Parts: sequence; structure tokens; C-alpha cells
Amino acid sequence: MKNLHYKSLLETGRLIQSKEIASVEVTTALLDRIASLDADLHSYFYVMRDSALQQAAEADREIAQGIIRGPLHGVPIALKDLIWTKDAPTSHGMLIHQSHYPTEDSSIVTRFRAAGAVILGKLKQTESAFADHHPEVVRPVNPWGSALWTGVSSSGSGVATAAGLCFGAIGTDTGGSIRFPSNANGLTGIKPTWGRVTRHGAFELAASLDHIGPMARSAADAAAMLQAIAGRDEQDPTSSIEPVPDYLALMTRGIGKMRIGLDKNWALEKVDEDTRRVLQEAIATLSDLGATFVDITMPDTEQAAEEWSPLCAVETAFAHQQTYPSQKDQYGPGLAGLLDLGHSVTALEFQRLLLNRAALRGAISALFGQVDLIIAPATAYAGLTWDTMTRFGTDKALFNGVLRYTSAFDSSGHPTITLPGGKTAAGAPIGFQLVAAHFDEVSMIQAAWAYQQVTDWHQQHPAL
Repeated sequence: MKNLHYKSLLETGRLIQSKEIASVEVTTALLDRIASLDADLHSYFYVMRDSALQQAAEADREIAQGIIRGPLHGVPIALKDLIWTKDAPTSHGMLIHQSHYPTEDSSIVTRFRAAGAVILGKLKQTESAFADHHPEVVRPVNPWGSALWTGVSSSGSGVATAAGLCFGAIGTDTGGSIRFPSNANGLTGIKPTWGRVTRHGAFELAASLDHIGPMARSAADAAAMLQAIAGRDEQDPTSSIEPVPDYLALMTRGIGKMRIGLDKNWALEKVDEDTRRVLQEAIATLSDLGATFVDITMPDTEQAAEEWSPLCAVETAFAHQQTYPSQKDQYGPGLAGLLDLGHSVTALEFQRLLLNRAALRGAISALFGQVDLIIAPATAYAGLTWDTMTRFGTDKALFNGVLRYTSAFDSSGHPTITLPGGKTAAGAPIGFQLVAAHFDEVSMIQAAWAYQQVTDWHQQHPAL
């Protein structure tokens, strides 16, 4: 079947579940594509070929018996390499865990298996899901251009999904790491409300900031993945008891009565020209679809970005206390620097940061008394390159421009969806975000689905 690898997750599922094509055939095609392309793209840390084919064969057997587990049944997906899998190593992008086999599957893996999804393998990430890949790890290559940044830390998830090496992937987002690679690779990514998706069986970067969510090629595909993994998990006491809506059933209801908040100075004046153009075009399209735009004033997200670093650092230092600094020689300089920062923050300073974080959460939540969604850039700068990002830790304007639109929503726990909305003249994808009230993923999925019915940015693929 021509370009099978670029079909949507939902369409592929329908083909498999209607027995027009076998899950084994689809899985074999993607495994062959990985073997052909990933030596150059470096998106996979570990390919689970044998177990994937076994899962696909089991899916075909069940479907032949009339057992359909849902839209993911028989569809190949992949996991960021911090999600525990007992039949494959989980390294967290770290040298000290390269051969680590967990004793149990994560709750997410258990839920994907229950949904009948086929797990192709584990995708590369930055070291401990922070900003840099370990110096001894070959980083993934953006399929839209080798000089382009892949986004971090879910870099492998972004590359593999954009290149047709899986139909969707799991990413995690602590400061922007579902949104950055979705933006950089032309994907749709959902960062759910904190607590909407269980974190049991996932290595931590910073527990109270970590969000787990899907990255796919459309809002509908991402919604189907979120449906499979969302909901209360007794093994994670921080997971929410909020009921999980039927995202696919609700996403087509339109946005005729939707109010979208826009802070023009924050969203349009502090970004480069390409990013501004894409956001203005998205605003026009959503207006044509019936949404009403309301002027709002965002809280200070640059302060939130600056305070995110020490907040993250303290939680990361706690997560690594068994191996850092005792095994410091196994750590790359970027992660080691974060851990050293975490050890230097005083208790009084940390309390100040926590109080500011609580105020930020309250200020953002209050905006949803006026609006249903907030529109935002994904970053201030389009077409970021690896060259440019070498200055990320030392260039304050670059740091703030990258993090001001993402880290605040990790600190506040609000859900966001990132979707492609254009390209630079050189062909680099440019995305934007829609942000919703806590546990209102439905509204942002509705708006993203409506937008993707009248645009085709999500249907464009890199030339490989």
C-alpha cells in the first residue's frame, strides 16, 4: 500500500480492524522502514522487533475472532525511553541505565497493551529528559533538515513520528518537551493536565512538573492515544479522579461558541516575523470557523521561565540522589549543571519559588473565567537550529524566547495542544499552541480538529 507509513493512526486502525490489511503487514513495513532510514535519523534507542511482531500477530488473531479493542488495536506506536518496559531496556537517555531492564511495565504500557497497540520500540531522548543529549549518545536528526533543532527532550518521538517510523509516540513535557519537538517536526502534541495521565513507571525529571502525553500527526490521532492512557491509576496517587471524556466523540462539535483569549503584546509582539505570521493566520482561520477572540493579559511568563530552572533543579536533584554526585563522571555537563543548581537552592528560596508558582497557577486559571482557550506561540523563534541552541544556556533573550510560552504551563499544570500552522521560507515547520483550563482537553482538541479540517499543514511530510 503506497505511503502506508504516512497514513493517519485512525485510518490505519480502521484498515487493520476491517481486515483490509493485517497488523503484521503494517508492523513489518514500519520495522523495515526503521531499518532503512533510522541509521541516518537516529530516533530509536531500541527496536523491539520480535515482540512487536508477536503483538501484531495477536492483534490479527483477535480481530479475526471479532474482538476489537478500540481504535489503536493493531496499530504500531513507540515510546520515549523513560517509559518502563520489562521486555526492553529503559535508559532515560543516561549511560548508567543503558542496560536497565525494569521489573514491570509502566501503567501507560499496560494501558496501551490493553488497547491492543503494537509497541515498536523505545525512542531516544535527552539525558534524564533535560536539555542536552549525553555527549556519548548520537542525537536524533530532524527529518525536515539536519541543521534544524529537533526540540527536546522528546527528540526521538518527534523525529520518528514525523518520518513515518511510527504512527504516534509518547513524549513527556517538563519545560516544553512535547511542544518543542512537535513544533520543530511539524506534529500535533498534547500536554495533558498534570495528573490526567499516570506517571507510574516513568523515570522522573521533576515529578511535579512532568507531564506525559501523545505526539502524532493530527489532533484526532493524538486524541485517540490520550484516550487510551488517561484516567485514574491507583499505582500513582497523584493521578486525577476526574472522569475522562470521550475525546473522539466530542471533538467534532465545532467552535462556533468558543472564546479564545489573545494577549497581543505577549503573543504577537515578542516573536519573530515568521512566528507572528503563522499565529495571525491561525487567528484568522479560527475566527472564520466561528471562534471569538477576547483580549486578555497574561501573567509574567518570563519570570516564570527564569524560576522554572531552580524549581526543576531541586526536584531533579531529589530524583538523582542515589547516583549524583557519587557517579558524577557518568553524567553529561548539562544535566550535571542542573543537579549542582538543585543542590545549591536554599529551603527559603525554594519556598519563595513555590509561592510564586502557586500565584502563577491561580492567575492563569482565573483567565478561564473569561475564555475557553488561550492561543500562544510554541516558541518566539521559528526554524531554530542546533547552532543557535548552543547559546541557549548563555543567551538570556534566547532562553526567555524559547521558554516563556511553555514552562509557565508546566508550572501551572494547564493542558495545551501544539499543532503545525506554517513553515519558514526554508521549509522548517512552525507551530502554535492552544491552552485550556484544567481537565478541559476537550475544548483544545475540538479547536485543533476544526482547524485541521480546513488546513493541511498536518498532512505535509518531510522528503526522505
